[in-house]
Amino acid sequence: MAIDSILIFIVLVAGMYMLWNIGANDVANAMGTSVGSKALTLKNAVIIAAILEFVGAFVLGGNVTETIQSGIVNPSMFEGRTMVFVLGMISALLATALWLQVATFFRWPVSTTHAIVGAVLGFGSVVGGIHAVDWSCVGSIALSWVISPVFSGIIAFLLFTYVQRKVLFSLCPVSSTIKIAPYMLAGVLLTVFISLGSNGIKNLSLSLSMGTVLLISSVIATIGFFAAKIFLAKPFREGMAIHVSELQGEQLHAISKATKHLARFKMIGAEPHASEVNAMIINLKSIADELRTRKKEESHISLEYQIVEKIFAYLQIVSACCVAFAHGSNDVANAVGPVAAVLDMIKNPGTLGHSSTVPIWLLGLGGLGIVVGLATYGWRVIETIGEKITMLTPTRGFCAEFAAATSILIASKMGLPISTTQCVVGAVLGVGLAKGLSALNLKVLRDIFMSWVLTLPCSAITAILVYYFLNALFGSYSLG
Repeated sequence: MAIDSILIFIVLVAGMYMLWNIGANDVANAMGTSVGSKALTLKNAVIIAAILEFVGAFVLGGNVTETIQSGIVNPSMFEGRTMVFVLGMISALLATALWLQVATFFRWPVSTTHAIVGAVLGFGSVVGGIHAVDWSCVGSIALSWVISPVFSGIIAFLLFTYVQRKVLFSLCPVSSTIKIAPYMLAGVLLTVFISLGSNGIKNLSLSLSMGTVLLISSVIATIGFFAAKIFLAKPFREGMAIHVSELQGEQLHAISKATKHLARFKMIGAEPHASEVNAMIINLKSIADELRTRKKEESHISLEYQIVEKIFAYLQIVSACCVAFAHGSNDVANAVGPVAAVLDMIKNPGTLGHSSTVPIWLLGLGGLGIVVGLATYGWRVIETIGEKITMLTPTRGFCAEFAAATSILIASKMGLPISTTQCVVGAVLGVGLAKGLSALNLKVLRDIFMSWVLTLPCSAITAILVYYFLNALFGSYSLG
């Protein structure tokens, strides 16, 4: 078998291994808030991810792929050393995948972007020297790592604070939710379709002006707005009145029944201390009536909050779709980029530095691989994101997902390979802080931040070791 065929086989296997781990770790980050808040079951989350991750990768994925493929290490620095570059990119894939699998085993939501950039930097600095690294590109990527969690955290904090003030602290929470929910749904749809139209349609050879994109997105958002108003207007208002009487406690019912019997005893009035007993009975009956009235009010409020959370669960399903779509559009580049680079170098060994076109089938393969990873191993990180950082409800989960999706899609439009992990964790932190510092699990956060710090050096060192191993096997061969 020719060395070219062997290397193509290796890079495809390494790419699929990498994609599987992205699905297990990064896609789990994207869907963890929905599963943690019980808005989605794990099975439904996988189905949503299967559809929208694939669509996002297929439609939008190529834009960020160009950054990973040739923006971090300058391929022109490897002129005449095509095999070195090919083995280095394969090493980066394998090193990143190995680190992600370790992190997923320990339930750490780490950044795939950190890992792949660290791995590429590792082999690039050792093999090509520090001059082989485009430090200005790395600097912009590093800046995005800081901006993305802070930006998504601020959006989530402000959005959940608004929801608290307008809904959760409202005298009529259901009515308030019915009023603002259509606007929130319209905002989610507007964000997604503006990003789709202005950033990703080019991969389908469709060219739309920004005015056309805004018009189409606004129409879709308007349709979503009125659909939400129709859907929410009747069923939830009727549901409020149906179940209030069913929420009376058995103990209060027993107390009320007992006081009625005592009231009959009061009518006898023949005992020496009848006046004192009668006064006690009247007082007891008054207390029972007050408690029963309060219980009705509390039951009514409790039911209203249940309805509010149910409405936001529907909104969170929509926002989960946005996060899945955004993740597919951005993070598929982490695996597909190096694979595309290696395949291009093997096919055209004399064209280092050439900007290759990412094949459509490769973007599709990327979407498929990350979905399989989520379905088979993603539950470990979902548990951390959805349950261990802070308690999530559909209201909090929606705010976190909307904030993360907005940050991810904006960064994808700019061509920055930002970290979905940091966007989601930053957004979850934002909604947690809106309830106070005590609402956060600081021990879990410490472990997450430590895993982030370890990601870059661990992936870089692993890439160097894997490169030396592959170089020992294939370094003596040449391509072409």
